[in-house]
Amino acid sequence: MAAPCYLGWDFSTQQLKVIAIDEQLRVVYEDNVHFDKDLPEFKTQGGVYIHSDRLTVTSPVLMWVKALDMILEKMKSSGFNFSQVRALSGAGQQHGSVYWKKGSIQILKNASSKLPLHQSLKACFSVSNSPIWMDSSTASQCSALEKAVGGAQHLASVTGSRAYERFTGNQIAKIYSQNPEVYMQTELVPTGAPQKRISLVSSFAASLFLGAYAPIDYSDGSGMNLLQIWEKVWSVSCLNACAPGLEEKLGCPVPSHSVLGPISPYYSQRYGFSPDCKIVAFTGDNPASLAGMRLQEGDIAISLGTSDTLFLWIQEPTPALEGHILCNPVDSQTYMALLCFKNGSLMRERIRDDCASGSWDEFSKALSSTVAGNNGNLGFYFDVMEITPEAVGIHRFNRDNQKVSDFPKEVEIRALIEGQFMAKRIHAEKLGYKVNSAAPKARLI
Repeated sequence: MAAPCYLGWDFSTQQLKVIAIDEQLRVVYEDNVHFDKDLPEFKTQGGVYIHSDRLTVTSPVLMWVKALDMILEKMKSSGFNFSQVRALSGAGQQHGSVYWKKGSIQILKNASSKLPLHQSLKACFSVSNSPIWMDSSTASQCSALEKAVGGAQHLASVTGSRAYERFTGNQIAKIYSQNPEVYMQTELVPTGAPQKRISLVSSFAASLFLGAYAPIDYSDGSGMNLLQIWEKVWSVSCLNACAPGLEEKLGCPVPSHSVLGPISPYYSQRYGFSPDCKIVAFTGDNPASLAGMRLQEGDIAISLGTSDTLFLWIQEPTPALEGHILCNPVDSQTYMALLCFKNGSLMRERIRDDCASGSWDEFSKALSSTVAGNNGNLGFYFDVMEITPEAVGIHRFNRDNQKVSDFPKEVEIRALIEGQFMAKRIHAEKLGYKVNSAAPKARLI
């Protein structure tokens, strides 16, 4: 009998990835499909279309479906034994949305195993190019939503975030205002039914495997400006501000670790999956990162990239105008905080080049040569407009709190590093993280 394994899928911006692990968490298979390179017929750049206004950013829905077909065929050709898969789940880029046409449920449910799935589903989407997280074209919808619910802070207190242009509720509002006939093509179901017709990328991906419309999970649903994060139900005032009849198009959200049901017969017939293979709810890529890193209460994870991202497991959050509070994908009774800082690695690299001859070794030596606290010298470094907080420019202060125009090179390096990490702590505390009362074994990862 084949050893059991489990599949994880990642429907990200630039590629579709799959990984198989055994019961000891050892990787036994992994592969990917790169959208630009492997699916050139869609003519994407970085997996997306940037429209002429430079604000609207979308991705073709069928590209994601065809990528799934392609990667499954690659696995089949390699001799992968699909019958050993006991369960699968995955993640999708947060905030992106997919709009199913009326009647698509039957096509999805009855897809012929003799055809690639993208051929069966080619006429199933009322919006062929899905708005994604990079889109920033919904400023007017954001203003209208905040006004409708009593202001930005009240919206944050209810949904975990003030209105953001990439958040799904505002994208839905834009589609309704600009193309109401397209919105109305998106199918309705009775309130309370475990199905829906507007998906997030994550629940869309789960739907492909389930052969039915998969529900939105609490955690990814927290990135829509629509979910009451405390009660874990849709906010009626937010729904009404975005579009009519929206609750019936979304369905009921579920815990992120919910078992949704068995895999569609399509996959058993075409690839040899066991009919007993379970589909677990997919979630957003950021919540999946918290789950994948196995964070626990009090832990902080920091991703140092082009933008720096801070993840927190938090018990009693205090939503603010900066940052995001999401339902925790691992424990539905707790929360996760997410903070993004735009001036990350590029800012550090610029100071490295200016102050350490482009050498990280020299940078580290200079940092080590100065004392913690930098003798009271402090700096804030924003080459581009920062997200958290909204600020730009280089701001240096000496030990007497006087603004100065420059620092010695080694002081500059420590001021940069200490300033960046102090900002992360300050904004984490604003969202409810308590350093002194964090779990005794709390980790910084």
